[in-house]
Amino acid sequence: MGFARTCSVALVGVEGVVVEVQADLEPGVAAFTLVGLPDKSLTESRDRVRAAVVNSGGEWPQKKLTVGLSPASVPKAGSGFDLAVACAVLGASERIDPRVLADIVMIGELGLDGRVRPVRGILPAVLAAADAGYEQVVVPECAAAEASLVPGVSVLGVRSLRQLIAVLADEPVPEEAPDDLGRPDPLLAGLRVPGTGAATGMRSLGAAQHEQGHDLADVVGQISARTAVEVAAAGGHHLFLEGPPGAGKTMLAERLPAILPPLTREESLEVTAVHSVAGLLPPGKPLIDIAPYCAPHHSATMQALVGGGQGVARPGAVSLSHRGILFLDETPEFSSRALDALRQPLEAGHVVIARSAGVVRFPAKFLMVLAANPCPCGRFSQTDDFCECPPSAVRRYQARLSGPLLDRVDLRVEVDRVTRAELTQRGARGESTATVADRVRAARQRAAARLAGTPWRTNSEIPGRELRSRWHAASGAMDEAERNLERGVLTARGLDRVLRVAWTVADLVGHDRPDATDVALALQLRTGVPRGVPMAIGALT
Repeated sequence: MGFARTCSVALVGVEGVVVEVQADLEPGVAAFTLVGLPDKSLTESRDRVRAAVVNSGGEWPQKKLTVGLSPASVPKAGSGFDLAVACAVLGASERIDPRVLADIVMIGELGLDGRVRPVRGILPAVLAAADAGYEQVVVPECAAAEASLVPGVSVLGVRSLRQLIAVLADEPVPEEAPDDLGRPDPLLAGLRVPGTGAATGMRSLGAAQHEQGHDLADVVGQISARTAVEVAAAGGHHLFLEGPPGAGKTMLAERLPAILPPLTREESLEVTAVHSVAGLLPPGKPLIDIAPYCAPHHSATMQALVGGGQGVARPGAVSLSHRGILFLDETPEFSSRALDALRQPLEAGHVVIARSAGVVRFPAKFLMVLAANPCPCGRFSQTDDFCECPPSAVRRYQARLSGPLLDRVDLRVEVDRVTRAELTQRGARGESTATVADRVRAARQRAAARLAGTPWRTNSEIPGRELRSRWHAASGAMDEAERNLERGVLTARGLDRVLRVAWTVADLVGHDRPDATDVALALQLRTGVPRGVPMAIGALT
């Protein structure tokens, strides 16, 4: 009787569980049994592994073969167990020394010809292996850079099963002939799954977009909106832009990622893990170090926004925009059910999805930007009479955004129609992305120094009770805001959010704590009512 074991990883969302792959050979009629709650794609690995072993020059054992995946109570899905199953079988048949396999984690899909193909979720799988104490990992060659992001783990990238057998058996490693030049490598197809990002509007922006000439200075006028975008980036505050079509709402949202600070190492690993599980990690870029930008179409379903799907749940737009921007253009056109589903991840910073295949938890800490027209025709204004919509239609359109959702938005700005004088003006332009980004980075550093030793990083994360008891505004600075609370203009939650925004404004202008001017600007950004203070941050410094 022959027995061998090695390890692989089963992913549940972005969390991994190390699975021991055991192979047992017994005398009897030749058969291959796979046990341990495998799904359809994993059950089919019996045929893939047999063909890969034979085509790699190995001999398939003609005995009763049982492969067990332990722990048996954890559902296993995907084709990433192929490599571990093949090596466990070869170890049981003594083609490979079983003692060599015991402490190695193997992740990869096998082609019928023995080539090792990449799978989704390499980074979170290797992170799980490292947390479990494993130090050696075997992955497909084209995914080795992604696996190498995890410190303390020795990564071996192989292109074929034949190469892996030679390495484990201490034999000369054969050379694999590369594909013809000029054609895409078919092995890279596993790193990006077609169609998974179509409904989410996932794009890589941030610094790369700024390098292509998309600058904040391109936005004409809109001083209030530009200030709101800067404050949102500095404090992580959610933003609502309302205005007529063509006023620049989308331009402002697209330039927001470029003024966000670069992701830290920890944040980059979190973002990369989510994109790896979703199959959206671009080949040749194993680590995402800029804030992601996700702009789903208004026809997106609730599952496309928060995650879900048949079988094992996939991350949605809220998770793909983790540590980045979620931009909902034409927000009233989204279904009310989908919008209300955003309330829980906005508060918790993660989303929990329960399906028949299990319960998964995805991170979802994002900066939400809402954009909407004031009415169905888009021309409603308090000063102009261009709108042809009846008042009832305007009320119904604006009521599509629920009060509880808007109450979670710190900044609400009306984007005015661009005038002819502003559009044709030559010479002076608004501040560039680089200038604003420097101010935002300095404000984030001031907030981080103040919040050192706490679990919070930005002003928007601080609970109201802690903000009122530990970090006080200047004497008398909150008087006007408290009067607004008494008159019913602000709720108690709204008052806390005004104080959060005031701290962000103080960080931007370099004040030790918010004064009356900072609070007045925060009130104007929250309520839209003019308070007689300069709207440009540069004018306050």
